[in-house]
Amino acid sequence: MKNKKITRKITQGVYILTTINGGCCVDAVSQISSGSNPLISVSVMKDNYTNTLLKKNKKFALSVLGVDTNPKIIETFGMHSMKDIDKFKEVSTTKILGVNVIDESLGYMICEIVDFIENDTHTLFIGRLIEADIYKDGEAMSYTYYQEHKDELLKVTTEMGKTAFVCTVCGYVYYGEILPDDFKCPKCGVEKELFEKRD
Repeated sequence: MKNKKITRKITQGVYILTTINGGCCVDAVSQISSGSNPLISVSVMKDNYTNTLLKKNKKFALSVLGVDTNPKIIETFGMHSMKDIDKFKEVSTTKILGVNVIDESLGYMICEIVDFIENDTHTLFIGRLIEADIYKDGEAMSYTYYQEHKDELLKVTTEMGKTAFVCTVCGYVYYGEILPDDFKCPKCGVEKELFEKRD
């Protein structure tokens, strides 16, 4: 049996990715070269509106979240679409090189997109680091920390008396007695194994 929860053991952080007119929460970020302008990669789900924006724009920013991050930042960028709300009105940001970065973060990286690679569910964007700064010292939020504290960070609530399945990645709530065999989260694309049942 395939237990995909083992992927949570891959060491990775939690970031807010922003580009012109949008942004979202991401965790699949890697430095893939060195030097004065290293290459940084980030994977974004194809169904995410930010993916569409990235293909129209030439730059993106990654704001590094700390363990003391205000949960509202994760809730705003992780559980809403820019098509529905203006995330930049909900969270304090500063525009640097034309891209909004999160004020309440450990720091940021701004990258110029040099390439992208498509796979079945995500697009891997590769950017060259052109600007960066550290706002404050602090412990970066790891994906493991996020998983261990997601209830308080996402503040997911379900309707009393209804059986619900909650996505452990993005907080999407599905109501029903069982999850269909081929069910995938309509918000972040993960499969049913990463849902937790709540009564």
